[in-house]
Formats: sequence, structure tokens, C-alpha cells
Amino acid sequence: MRKVFYILLLMPCGLRAQNYSTALIPDSLKKDARGVIRDQEMIMEIKSPGKAVWRERHVYTVLNSNADYLANYRSHYDKLLSISDISGVLYDSLGKAVRKAKRKDMQDRTMDDGMSLATDDRELEHNFYCQLYPYTVDYQENDEEDGILGFHTWMPLVGSGISTQHSKYVIIAPKDYLVRYLSVNGAPAPVITEEKDKKIYTWEAWNMPARKTESHGPIWTEIVPYVMTAPSDFEQQGYKGNMSTWTDYGKFIQQLRTGRDLLPENIKQQVHALVDTIPDVHRKVYALYRYLQQNTHYISVQFGIGGWQPFPADYVANKRYGDCKALSNYMVALLKEAGIKGKYVEIMAEKDAPPMIDKFSCSQFNHAISCVPLDKDTIWLECTNQTVSPGYMGTFTGGREAILIDEDGGHLVRTPGYTAADNIQCRVVQAQLAPDGDLDAAVRTRYGCIRQELPHAMIDVWSAEDRKKYLNELFDLPTYTVDKSHYDEYKGPHPVVDEDLHVTVSNYASVSGKRLFINPNVFDRNSLRLPADSIRKYDYVDDNAFTNIDSVVITVPSGYEVEARPKDVAIQGDFGTFRTSLRFENDKLIYYRFRQHSAGRYPPAEYAALVKFYEQLYQSDNQRVVLVKKE
Repeated sequence: MRKVFYILLLMPCGLRAQNYSTALIPDSLKKDARGVIRDQEMIMEIKSPGKAVWRERHVYTVLNSNADYLANYRSHYDKLLSISDISGVLYDSLGKAVRKAKRKDMQDRTMDDGMSLATDDRELEHNFYCQLYPYTVDYQENDEEDGILGFHTWMPLVGSGISTQHSKYVIIAPKDYLVRYLSVNGAPAPVITEEKDKKIYTWEAWNMPARKTESHGPIWTEIVPYVMTAPSDFEQQGYKGNMSTWTDYGKFIQQLRTGRDLLPENIKQQVHALVDTIPDVHRKVYALYRYLQQNTHYISVQFGIGGWQPFPADYVANKRYGDCKALSNYMVALLKEAGIKGKYVEIMAEKDAPPMIDKFSCSQFNHAISCVPLDKDTIWLECTNQTVSPGYMGTFTGGREAILIDEDGGHLVRTPGYTAADNIQCRVVQAQLAPDGDLDAAVRTRYGCIRQELPHAMIDVWSAEDRKKYLNELFDLPTYTVDKSHYDEYKGPHPVVDEDLHVTVSNYASVSGKRLFINPNVFDRNSLRLPADSIRKYDYVDDNAFTNIDSVVITVPSGYEVEARPKDVAIQGDFGTFRTSLRFENDKLIYYRFRQHSAGRYPPAEYAALVKFYEQLYQSDNQRVVLVKKE
């Protein structure tokens, strides 16, 4: 699905010649910076709800190799967006032009995402490959857009360690055209002026020092000012719509889907043969979902408005493939034939996707799924994955807002998230320690929800070589061998994977004369230690919620007794719950560890306490028991 919520490096156009000597950059903009945006300007002129022209200019100074990516210029175009003019100039540190580039000097290629069967998306790419720092690149471009489905986002600070000397965004529209905008994180309101029959919206910023992200800090869109802009009325390829509200936005998407849920007769017959005798609606949905998974696969096809509009259900039935939109639409059609009301949903996918800004209606989505709303719950369906459990959203689309498309328009909904109790890793270890310190262990682990995603992929997707690599990197031990493995998978809205391993660990315990030094926590040690001297500016954000339970029994050679042992630990607080206990009886070390960690967001004032918490976990997990041979 084509993403229309842009967070771009927006830059200048139509400026008179300037001196881009790096000596003219204020020291305040060089501090903590690897690159500087000298000028960024984008001017959009709306000719009608379906046509616009863009004039833009991009001028960056690259201070060191860490900002070389700024000089790798790329511009997208397709059958609806054409590039009428484009050029580039390379300046040295004195501001002298040393090289120029025209369109003929740029690479013109298909934007191959590795998943699309066919696409009309293309890009021009160019790089001067300069390594004499500092240097400056200046690209200018004019575009024509036939069909407006979205505007850009103005973000004068584009990334960590990049300062901005000047940034400007202009929208020129007919007086009676409503330009919508939302200022976020203190971004300025536009200066609005009028000229004859035009209304001009201008955002501008000067001399913005570089900001730096922090480990486990908020995402970029939470800490920098930016402005979202979007159309009201719009038009593309004969389709007209309005996105001033989520209701109106949903009506447009529903318009694109109208008449595209018709199934071939043979598929209708298969649907009824499959589910007519099943009394329970959940089981009907699961059966149809398995049918979808077994009879289709994901391939992206993107042409024009096809980035928004799904292919018809009969196309998917005949071709047995489709993109996220087509497969989700097909799933809804299968459900409809079975007498079940399925719904089409647009969502922003990927684990680190930015949160949806629900108070500003526009396309903020890159993916489509489907769902079945029921009286007491909703069954969510990821239609592009041939192995995922029915009802499970996981890290890809779980725990976020989305837009459900219905006949009466769009409705804000939220997909299910997963708590610490859901994301469980429960491990039972039965091990024997040899006199030379080698360990032989039977390890049984149950993984739930998000914790099962990796073993699920290993079972259903990975090659034998990838599985072997996974098992050899699963545990934080210097030398071990997994010589047996077995998995059982239980699917559903809260999927579970059971793992049985046989593991041998060479020299696990240290043997020194009549003493054995053993770490009772064999397979689950916390390795995270936060830098104690860090001075944080932003919140510490931890999105992981999980529960780890370890029960370990290590049988040691007979004749030993405890000489020294770690104390039991019990920590309960804002950062989580952590408990350990240890006892030694009948030649057995019996160790128990419980850690529950909820997602949280902690202000800088609490960072020192968080450092202490993780240090306590680290120290506890790495303590050893000392056993001594009885006289």
C-alpha cells in the first residue's frame, strides 16, 4: 500500500544565487551537527482539486562522512507525478561551484521494493560522491502532479545531528480552496496572505540548532516541531473525495472499493462447502482465513490510484495473489459470501511506526488488514501472511489506531495490544553437571504472543541454515551445542510455541581444586547496563512488555556442600518486578527467577533510579554459587 503521510526532507526553490561558503554557517549551527540544511524550500501551487505544481530546492552542507547520506539525492515520479526539470550543483567549502549535474547525469530506475510484481513508481538518483569535507550540494526540481491525494509534512529539523539555517514551505491555493494544517510540538502557524484570486500559506524557520536523539528516547516526531498539511477536496483519475473528517476519508476509500467484492461462482461454492456446516462464527472465520492463507500469496502491484484502490476480488481469486489491499478486500468478500460482516481497515504497519495523529484526518497509512466485529470481541486478520495465527496482530500492526472503512465512512479503531502477561517466556531446565564442569541440559520453553514471533518464523519461514544459526545464537554462552530440537505451535489470537531443546555446554562451571563455581541462571541473564553518567534530555521510553519465568534444577556431582551463595532478591517498583530464590538440597541446585517488565515512559529525573534497577538485575544474574567438596 502506498504511503501518503510524508515526513520529507523539504527544501528550496527559485532562490537567487547565494554564497554557500561554510565559513558563513554560524557556530551555533555547527555544534553537535554532522550536516546543515542551508536552504530548504518547497512551493506547492494548487491549480484545482486534481492538479498541482511543485517547485523545490535542496541545499545541504555535509560537515563529515556521517552526513553523506544527505547528498544522495532521490526523487520519485510515476504516471501521475512528472518531473519537468531537475539539476544539481556541488560546491566546495569556499562556496565555489565545482561540478554540475543535469537529468541525463542521473540514474533513472524503477523503484523496486523486492515485493512488487509491477509498479509505475520510478526514481531519479544522483550523488556527486564528494569526500572533501565540508562540501555543499544544491538540487533544484520542478514537478507536475495530476491527481492530489495528499500534501507534504513540513519538518524543518529533519534528523538527529542536522541543523537548519533556513526552511520554508509555501502552499498557494485558490481563495475558495480549504487548505488544512496542524501544528505539532510548537511549530509555527502559517503567515496567510492573499494575491488576487490566490491565498498563500507560508511557514518559515531560521537558525535551528541540531538536536540529537537518545538511546530509548522518544521518536523524532515527538521531539521536533512540524506541520501536517492535507487537502480538503481532492481528485485523482476520475475519483473525487474529501478528507476533512475521518468519516469523509472513509467514504472515499469505500468508493474505491465499491463493486470490487464480487466472487467467481466456483469460489462461492468453495466458501459454502467450507463453512456452512460450522455452527460457530469464530470457527467459520478461522476456516475462511486458513483458506485465504492456503490459496493466495502476497505480491504488490502498484499503478496510479492502485496505491490506494484494491484489485477486485475476482482478480485475486483467478490470479491467487494480491497486495495488502487486494487480499484484505478479498477476505472481506469471502466473509460476505458466508454471511459474515467483515470490514476493511487501513493502518500504519511495522514495529516502530509513528503513532497516528487522530485529530488530523489524512492518509497516515501504509498497510491494509481486515476484521470481523462481533458482539463481545473483534477478530483481526492480517491477510498478507500465510502462516500467522488468526486474530493475532503482533508487533507488525498490534496496539495502534487505525481507520475501519464502513458504508457510512471511516471510524477510528484500535488493534489489540499485548501485555506483559501475554508476552511470556516460561522456561524449565533440568540439567546435570559433570565433574569437569560440562553441563548437559534439557530445556523446555513456552513462548507467548510477541515472544513467539521469532520461533514461529523459524518454524514456518526460515531455511534450515537460518534455523541452525538462530539456535546457535539463542543463548548468551561462550560455547554450547544444540543437538536436538522440537517445536509445537498453537495458533489463535494469543499464539504459543513450545520449544524442547537438548543443550550441552562445555566448561560451564569453573573447577578449582575442591571447589565448583556455578551460575545457577543458565539461559536468561540480563545484559543491559545503562551508562550511569548519562545526562538525559528526553524521557526514557521502553515499549517492551514481557514476563520471564525460569525454573532451573542442576544436579551436581555428589559430595559437595555450599560454601557461598548469592542472596535471594526481591524488587518491586515502577520499573518492574524481579525475584530470585536459590536452595541446595540432595545434590541439586534449585533456582527460580521471575521478571515482569511492563512498557513504560520515564522522565529524565528517574533515569538514575532506572540505571540502578538494571544494575541490580545484572549483578543478580551474574552471581555464582561456590560449592566445596566435603572432607
